[in-house]
Amino acid sequence: MNTVLDAIGNTSLVQLNRLVDADMATIAVKLEWENPTGSMKDRMALNVIERAEQAGTLQPGGTIIEYTGGSTGTSLALVAAAKGYTCKIITYDQVSPDKLNHMKMLGAELVILDNQGKGITKELIERMVTTAKELSQQPNSFLVNQLENPYQLTSYDQLGEEIWQQTNGDIDVFIHSVGTAVSFMGVSKYLKKKNPKITCIAVEPEESAFLSRGETGSHDIEGVGIGYRPPLWEDGIADQIRTVSTKRSIEMMSQLATVEGLFSGISAGSNVATAIDVAKELGPGSTIVTLLCDSGMKYLTKLQYEN
Repeated sequence: MNTVLDAIGNTSLVQLNRLVDADMATIAVKLEWENPTGSMKDRMALNVIERAEQAGTLQPGGTIIEYTGGSTGTSLALVAAAKGYTCKIITYDQVSPDKLNHMKMLGAELVILDNQGKGITKELIERMVTTAKELSQQPNSFLVNQLENPYQLTSYDQLGEEIWQQTNGDIDVFIHSVGTAVSFMGVSKYLKKKNPKITCIAVEPEESAFLSRGETGSHDIEGVGIGYRPPLWEDGIADQIRTVSTKRSIEMMSQLATVEGLFSGISAGSNVATAIDVAKELGPGSTIVTLLCDSGMKYLTKLQYEN
């Protein structure tokens, strides 16, 4: 008999129809909100926890500790609940209230840092990391440390395999936003092994374009754009690095919902906005795949407040 953890992965791939016209390349999007918590991060959370169990760094009855400004906390809370662990999440007060409530409902204990309305910055990420590392000194604790945990790299092999199979290998471009950078690199590496000619394009916030321009700043696209070079980032995997503003990402999030009926999160808006630009450049005859990383249901309260 299956458990909730067996429902992770094998998400649908669908084609955009009304946002794409005949003069553009085909765009297909992976509906990662079909994972149990509504996020692609379920894949990483399960893989990392199982690897820690195998290595003996996470013992029965232990506490899973992690910093997160995105959906990772909810995914870890799900895995912890399903496997019987305690979960402690370090986050900040501008994260969508829907995400915070979801974590609580899954049994996670939250440590919420006051960010004084500054948005996502390098300083905020570093403060969350420091707090998590301090808390992980407690006995029988396991720090996931997503920015530096190499076990993540195998978390997205299945996602790459799903894309390859669902497109029957007919894919020219893969596009995805960069936070820890691991999902982008994991999928890109898998696809390039299958076909080295596939172009892989990384996306980061216009307001904090560190990888493309060495600039760090404040933005509000949860889960991406940490403001410095991700520790696990490898040069040469991304064929291009493009930027999208928070404003355009949210506008595209809205367009996806009202025009295509696809209610995704803000970083998915970044992905699709970039995919549309590339589709116009390439024209018909090419296929672009990108990810709808999570569900827009995670942002309802936040968007209502901002509007």
